[in-house]
Amino acid sequence: MSRIGKQPVTIPAGVEVTVSEKNLVTVKGPKGELQEQINVALKINIEDNVMTVERPTNNKIHRSLHGLSRTLISNMVDGVTKGFEKKLQIVGVGYRGAKQGDKLNLSLGFSHPVEMIDPEGIVTEVPTANEIIVKGISKQLVGNYAAKIRSWREPEPYKGKGIRYADEVVRRKEGKTGK
Repeated sequence: MSRIGKQPVTIPAGVEVTVSEKNLVTVKGPKGELQEQINVALKINIEDNVMTVERPTNNKIHRSLHGLSRTLISNMVDGVTKGFEKKLQIVGVGYRGAKQGDKLNLSLGFSHPVEMIDPEGIVTEVPTANEIIVKGISKQLVGNYAAKIRSWREPEPYKGKGIRYADEVVRRKEGKTGK
């Protein structure tokens, strides 16, 4: 039995979860609304503000979908209540970020500034010149946009310059030694 899949998802007050006949799960909460299509082979039960996901057989495909589907629903419930955020740090001399309306301007050592427009459902904040916070209700969108920002200048191992996640540890290498 899947350890994650058999855990119930508690639905907090103020959150409305509906499941259509083809397993289209819609979660509405104080921060917004999210939808996810769950495989029709799985059965989703809602009783007394507790949701459970059941699988029909012990086939490999059903076992793998069981935990995934439960986690997706749990993340949707967390997203519409609390939201998700990723923190990025900009490290390097002359590297900085700024916010202008819904545009994120990055100076990363290129001959031109990098401008990124926030996608729908995502908000970026720049509290300091070397810190970026990506916020949203969808964990997938927040993670993808943070990875897209990071991909402009990934941290390099010699000086550690670039954009990194706040909890990321960059393994440093020793430079050349001259004889």
